[in-house]
Amino acid sequence: MGRKLGTVIISPAVLATIARLTTLSVPGVARMSPLAMHRLLGARGSHGMKVQVVDEAVVLDLYIIATTDAHLLQLSREVQSKVTRAIHEIVGMAVREVNVHIVDVEAVQV
Repeated sequence: MGRKLGTVIISPAVLATIARLTTLSVPGVARMSPLAMHRLLGARGSHGMKVQVVDEAVVLDLYIIATTDAHLLQLSREVQSKVTRAIHEIVGMAVREVNVHIVDVEAVQV
């Protein structure tokens, strides 16, 4: 018989950090948009995202500013793919949804 070692709890802040750093690493993402989060969701979100754990799976809403040279559909799909993979590989949790909200675009700095 195996002995129970205890419980592991992953803070939503850890999930948010992984999602934020992964999102910002995707070419075409200029920055996260915390202003949009406060306007849409009040104080519940931070750093341009909302993180929830529903039935032991992660649900993310990411609010981003894209660069003007980005193909927005491809950018969104790449963010979804990379964030899902990062959360699964680093934390081992299932990801139910990664919703990408592109709230604005900004010129690429030359």
